[in-house]
This record gives sequence, C-alpha cells and structure tokens, in this order.
Amino acid sequence: MTRANTCFTCLLALLLAAFVGPGTSARADQPARNGDVPVPADPLLQALQEQARDSPARTLAQLWDYRSDTLQAQVGRALAQLGLDREVREGDLSVVLVDATDPNQPRVAEFNGDEMMYAASLPKIAVLLAAFQQIAGGEMQLDDENEQLMIRMIRRSDNAATTELMHRVGKENIARILLSVRYRLYDPRHGGGLWVGKDYGKAGLWRRDPLNNLSHGATAMQVARFYFLLENEQLVTPEHSRKMKEILSHSALNHKFVSGLRRSNPDARFFRKSGSWRTYHSDSVLVKRDGRTYIAVALANDPGGADWLSEIIEALDEIVFPGPS
Repeated sequence: MTRANTCFTCLLALLLAAFVGPGTSARADQPARNGDVPVPADPLLQALQEQARDSPARTLAQLWDYRSDTLQAQVGRALAQLGLDREVREGDLSVVLVDATDPNQPRVAEFNGDEMMYAASLPKIAVLLAAFQQIAGGEMQLDDENEQLMIRMIRRSDNAATTELMHRVGKENIARILLSVRYRLYDPRHGGGLWVGKDYGKAGLWRRDPLNNLSHGATAMQVARFYFLLENEQLVTPEHSRKMKEILSHSALNHKFVSGLRRSNPDARFFRKSGSWRTYHSDSVLVKRDGRTYIAVALANDPGGADWLSEIIEALDEIVFPGPS
C-alpha cells in the first residue's frame, strides 16, 4: 500500500468514526433530514475533500463537465408541460437525463441534480457495487447463494435479502467504496450522493450520511454516474460490470419508469432500480434501443411522486427518440 493510500485509509477511518452514529435520537426507520438530528460540523470531512482534490487518481465519469444547454432546455420544457416546474423550484423533484450514446461526449441535463434526497431502495445499487468489489478482491464468492441475494435485492427489491447482503459485505466497506477516489459516488463537493448506512428494516442503523443525515440517500447525478460507469464497464472490472448489468435487467416491478417505458418504448432494453417509502419515490434506468443509449434518474417527495415518474420517463424518452416510438 502506498503512503498516499495509507493516508487516505486512515483519514477515512477517522471520518467514519466522526459521523453521526447509532446513538442518534432519530428513529432508525425514518429518513431523517438536517434539522431532525443535528449534524456536527466536521473538520475531517473538509480534510478528506482536500486529500481527494490533491489525489493523482482521476475520478471517472465527470458528468458535470458535459452539461448540454440544448438538452437542458428540452428537459425544462418537458417538465413545465407536465406542470412540474414549481416542484423543481421548491426542491421536491430532481431529474437527470444523460444521452450516453457517445461515451466520449455524453450530453447531460439536470435539475437539482446535486440535491440529496431520501431514496428508499434505490441505493441498493451501492450494495450491489460493494458486493462485486469484495468479490473482485477475493473477500466474497460469487456463488449461487450470493447471486440469488443480489437478484432478489435488485429485481424484487427484497429488504431481507438486501440486509443479509449488507451484513456479508459490511456497511463500512460499502461507505469506503462510495467515498473512494476511484468512484466518489458519495462526494461532499457535489452534495453527497449514494449512501447506505442502515439495514433495510426497523433496526440496524450504522451511520447516516454526514452532509444530509440520511440513512438511505442519493443524488440524481451520482446515480446517473453509476449507470454511466456501468454502461462503459468501469465498475470493478468489465466482467463484473456485465454481470451487474444482467442483474439490473428483468425488473419484476411494473411501476414508475417501467410502466411509462412500456407505454412509450416497449421494444427498449432497460436496466433499472427504483425505491419508494411514504412520500418518497425514486427511479433510475439505463435504456438502449436502435443504437441509442440514455440514462434517466428522478427523485420525488410527494404523495403523487410515483405518477410523476411514470409521466417524466415518457417525456424524457420522447426527447431522445422524437416522434412515434
């Protein structure tokens, strides 16, 4: 291990130790936000940002560098036509669209893309990544039992399977991978990102994320980055990326993005993970058809959010595939 990596590991360990821990008074089964439980100012978080900024390693898939004014305007008009522009302004809706057909020159549109929100089951994709990272390192086996846990976790959003897999991987290992210089899928410079700090059940709180105090959280941009890395076989190894992609296919849940896609683009191949809890609704998808590829992510906080997402994906699909599907 290099001196830089040793420094990063030690600093990360200190940072994780400083996070809000199981002693918090907030209920572990609720998506607490800032204001519910005080999140202390953390100088170590600032030091971690400095260390990451100075690292020679280049973070993959910097989608923020590929914003498209044209695509931004198209998505903005689509959201306004759906009557959701106020929800965007008030922070109750985050939407990201990535035209990923050209992997070297993606086009990105985002509304509240760096706003972290409670995302329920969507962050289970982080558990999937961490499991394959452990498998690649020889710390887990890709045997039938673990593979079935992953399939149940992703395709059926099975909470018991997810919790069992989290215990096998280790919650601290999940956090380390999300914070790693290679992925930075949780990045303080961009409002946070993917976070899984608690079992998918009433108990099992480990740590909430340090910026937004969420147990299961996401930003739309970081979720989009996950899919962009997946599509370009940059998650773990190309072989492991392909296997993760296979697990993300064949969703057993026909709602939100899936119901919208089956209306507007029934011939498309798609890879997907969603989440819902009370008023929080989220969905994410990688869509491929006719030589084109796009990624869509939406996070909503509203009782009608599931219906919003079904309508939003149809509008986004129409932007990528104008005219009759």
